[in-house]
Amino acid sequence: MPLLTDQSPETLRASHAVLQERYAVLKGRGLKLDMTRGKPAPEQLDLAEGLLALPGNRDHLTETGEDARNYGGIQGLPEVRRLFAGVLGAAPEQIAVGNNSSLALMHDCLVYALLKGVPGGAGPWSREGEIRFLCPIPGYDRHFALCETYGIVMETVPMTPAGPDMAVVEDRVRDPRVKGMWCVPQYSNPGGETYADETVERLARMETGAPDFRLFWDNAYALHHLTERRPVLRNVLEAAAEAGHPDRPFVFASTSKVTLAGAGLAFFAASPANLRWYLAQAGKRSIGPDKLNQLRHARFLAQDGALDRLMDSHRRLLAPKFKAVTDTLERQLGGTGAARWTTPEGGYFVLLEVPEGCATRVVELAAGCGLAMTPAGATHPYGRDPHDRTLRLAPSYPSLSDVEAAAEVIALCTLLAATEARIRAAEHGR
Repeated sequence: MPLLTDQSPETLRASHAVLQERYAVLKGRGLKLDMTRGKPAPEQLDLAEGLLALPGNRDHLTETGEDARNYGGIQGLPEVRRLFAGVLGAAPEQIAVGNNSSLALMHDCLVYALLKGVPGGAGPWSREGEIRFLCPIPGYDRHFALCETYGIVMETVPMTPAGPDMAVVEDRVRDPRVKGMWCVPQYSNPGGETYADETVERLARMETGAPDFRLFWDNAYALHHLTERRPVLRNVLEAAAEAGHPDRPFVFASTSKVTLAGAGLAFFAASPANLRWYLAQAGKRSIGPDKLNQLRHARFLAQDGALDRLMDSHRRLLAPKFKAVTDTLERQLGGTGAARWTTPEGGYFVLLEVPEGCATRVVELAAGCGLAMTPAGATHPYGRDPHDRTLRLAPSYPSLSDVEAAAEVIALCTLLAATEARIRAAEHGR
C-alpha cells in the first residue's frame, strides 16, 4: 500500500471499506489475547524451576556460617552481593539485597527521602514545598505512579537514541525543586534505548540546583538481551564518583525477569554514604530479608557462566516473539506511513508510534477484536499522552502463536485508525 498521505480521498475511502471488512473477519474469530504487561511467560519461569528444590533439606548455612532461617542480615548475603556485583557495577560492600521487587526498593527510597531526607540534603524533602522529578518520555508507568501517589510534580524530558535529551535535562535541573530523575538506562522501557557514554557522564557531572538531587537508576533490563550484541553501559557509580558527585545515583535491579518474577531478589547499589542511609531506614522497617531465597539463588547460580546461560535461554524464548511483532508490522504497515516502531536489541517492549490522535482509537479497535493492550497514555505521566500517539507492546507473556495473532490485530487496527484519521484530514483540506 502506498503512503496514506499520497492517496486521494476516494482511494482512502475504498481502502477503508476493505479494512473494515478485514476487521469484521478478525472480530468474528472470538480471540481472547492479552498484551498489557511485560510478564515472563510460563516457559521462562520453568527455566528457574530448579530453585524450588533449593536450598535443600538442612542446607541453610551461608558461607559465613550464618543460619539463613533466622532474623538479621539486613544488607543481604555476601555471596549473593558478590554474585551480582558485576551486573550492578558496584563492590559487594556497596550493595544491599531485598526481596522480589526492585519497585519496592524504589518506593522505599522515595518515601525515606520524603520523610527523612538523603545524605547531603537539608532535611526531609516533604518539608521543602513542591518537589519535582524529571521523567523521560515515553517511560515507565509505575515510576510515574509513584510520583503521582506522593504528590511529586513530574516534568517530561524527550528521549533520543542516546538517552534523555541532555540539553533539556541540564536546563531543568538548575531548579532546586527538581530533586530526582527516573532513568531506565539500558533497553529503556519502552523505547529500548541504551544510554550513550556521554549521556551517562553528563548526568553524573551536571550542576544541579538541589544539592541532594538523585538519579533513580532502574537498570531493570541489564541482562535482557534479544540479540548477540551486548552494548556496554557506562558505570554510573564510577562516573558520578569521578565527577565529584558520588552520592547522586541510586542504582536498582532485580532478578524478577531472570529467575522467578514472584520470588526473585531486588538490589540497591550506591555510594557508601547512601548505603548507610538506606540500611539505617530499612533496618527499622524490617528485621531482615528472606535469606533462604537469597541462599537458593546463590546455589542455583553458583557455577561459572550459569547466569549467562540462563539469560541465553530466555533470549531463545523471547527473540522469536519480538521478531513476530516487528515482522508483522513491517509486512502490514511498511511503506504506508501509518506507524513507526522499534526493533529492540533487548528489554521487554516494542514501542509503536501511530499518527497523532490515533493511539486511543487503536486500543479501542483492538479491544473489539478481543486483544487487551496497555492503555494509550501509560507511557506518559498522569496517563496522558498529549499527542495520543504512543503505544507500548508487550510480547513476552503470550505464546508465540498468540503473539502472531495479536500482531496481526495491532497492525490492522493501526492501519484502520490511521486511514480514518487521514480521511478526516482530507475532508478538512489538511
